[in-house]
This record gives sequence, C-alpha cells and structure tokens, in this order.
Amino acid sequence: MTRLGFHASHEQLDPRQLLRDVQHAEQAGFAMAMCSDHLGPWSERQGHSGYAWSWLGAALATTGLSFGTVCAPGVRYHPAVVAQKIATLGQMFPGRFWVALGSGEASNEHVTGQRWPAKDVRDDRRDECVAVIRALLAGEEVSHDGLVTVDRARVWERAEPTPLLIAPVVSVESAARVAAWADGIVTINQPVDVLKRLLDTYREAGGRGTASLQVHLSWARTEEEAEAIAFDQWRTNVFSEPVNWDTETPAGFDAAAEHVGMESVRAAVRISADPGQHAAWLAEYAGLGFEDVYLHHVGQQQSGFIDVFGDSVLPQLHGAVGTR
Repeated sequence: MTRLGFHASHEQLDPRQLLRDVQHAEQAGFAMAMCSDHLGPWSERQGHSGYAWSWLGAALATTGLSFGTVCAPGVRYHPAVVAQKIATLGQMFPGRFWVALGSGEASNEHVTGQRWPAKDVRDDRRDECVAVIRALLAGEEVSHDGLVTVDRARVWERAEPTPLLIAPVVSVESAARVAAWADGIVTINQPVDVLKRLLDTYREAGGRGTASLQVHLSWARTEEEAEAIAFDQWRTNVFSEPVNWDTETPAGFDAAAEHVGMESVRAAVRISADPGQHAAWLAEYAGLGFEDVYLHHVGQQQSGFIDVFGDSVLPQLHGAVGTR
C-alpha cells in the first residue's frame, strides 16, 4: 500500500504561500506532507527559507495531514532543543508528526562559526544526538559528554505515541549504518538500481519501519516549460558529495552550477509535461517497495501542479498501487 504526499520546499516559497499550498494539496487528495528545514536556500534564485518548526505548528493545526521534516541536530540545534520540539508537536498532534535526523550540511550549520568536521565525525555526532533525543523523548534525564555535550537535560512534555525518528539516507553505505537505530528511512529519487540496493541493504541490516521516497519532478503544460522550470530552480541541487554537504552559501552553489547542463538536471529531476509519464515513474518507485512517496514539484508555482496531479496522477496510482 503506497501513499502519495506533498513536499513543501521552504527554500523556494515563502511560508505563508507554502501553507496555502499544503492546504490545497490536502484538498486535492494528497495523503500527507513533509518539508525541508534549512537556514538558507541552495540558490539566490530560490530566495526563501522560513523556519520549518513554526510553520509545522500552523500546518498541522490547519490540515488533517501527517507531517515530517528533515533536521540536523548537533550544531545549529542542540539535541535537547530538538527533542523538546519533537515532543511538543507530537503531544499536540498525536501520531501525525515524524522527524528525519541527518548529519547536516555546511550551508545551514556554518553560521555558528564552528569548524565543519569530516563526514565520519558528523555521522558519529548524529548517532550520539539520536541516542540523546530518544532517551529524552522517553522521559529520561540525560547527561552526555562526547561530540555533543548535554547537562542534566529533561523534556517535560511526553508525546504518545512517540514520534518516529527516521533516517535520511542517500547512499547504500549509509542505509546499512542507520539500520541500527532508525524507525524508517527516507531518500530521494536516484537510478532504480541504486534505490533497490539501498532498500535491500537497509532491510538486510535489520532496518525496520516505513521506506519513504522524495521525488523531485517538474511538470508544466509544455515540455519546454517543464525543462525551463527545472533548470532555473534545481540546477544547484544536482551535486553529489562533497559539494552538496560542504558548500556554505547560496552564492557558492550558484557559482558551482554555472556549467551545469540540462542533462545533469534531467538526471536529478523527473521532467515531463505528460501526467501519465509521471504516474508511470511513480508506479515504478512504488513497485520497489516504497510505502510513502512525497512529490516535490521543483517550480515556485505549485497550484497548477497540485490540481493536475490531484485530478490525473493520484487517481491512476490509486488503481495501480493502492494509494489511499
């Protein structure tokens, strides 16, 4: 049983418009939503980056959807503060909120002035933060001295059920590592063979819970317009590590993308003016074993996409893969 959700991109739209869009998505038949949590966008053309946690309270209160967000504890957010935020939303909206805990990106974390560590250190720090957060959500008092320091922290609000702590993963190697602690995984669209190996690796390592996929796509009335939208908005988002993890500013991403061509954008974004083609791509992803699929139209105008996919794509997938 696969569900289709809406991805709310704070980096591309102001929070007031994004709230309208997610309400529109619910009316159009999307079953759930997730959002990003960045301090800044990946490009000066995108031009936004509202505070996800304030927005989530409003979105949860004004829709009936479940929501998740990707968050990086350890630098900009202390894990005790993250635990308090998770518990508050979980207590207010039982069973409707989850969080994916990542190792972070320099574009968000450099603002504290701390040295940006190597990836293995960031992964170790994330794992420490997960253990701290899970203990705090269970009502324990936590002190910890390692890559993060915690002194007699306690979160006084308890959420029942405890919100799921999901792992955001991109590589097969990461999928094996997070299986030890994750309540599920979320990844982004990649070649089908990579996604299959990623899922298989996670499950073989003992990984439990829901497998979710965020799909970057571009739709418009014509193929040319769909291509233009994707190229304008997402050519700064086609990079693999270390560029995507280590670049610190929107201007840096824009400079790195100066020589990115349409072929690279097409490798990262599913681009088509045909709703049927999008439905076929999504059905293929669902067939791999992803229970939840979040659609991210990379344009800054969401209304037409929401209406067309609500009318044409969601019903096709309802019949094909049992979307509810």
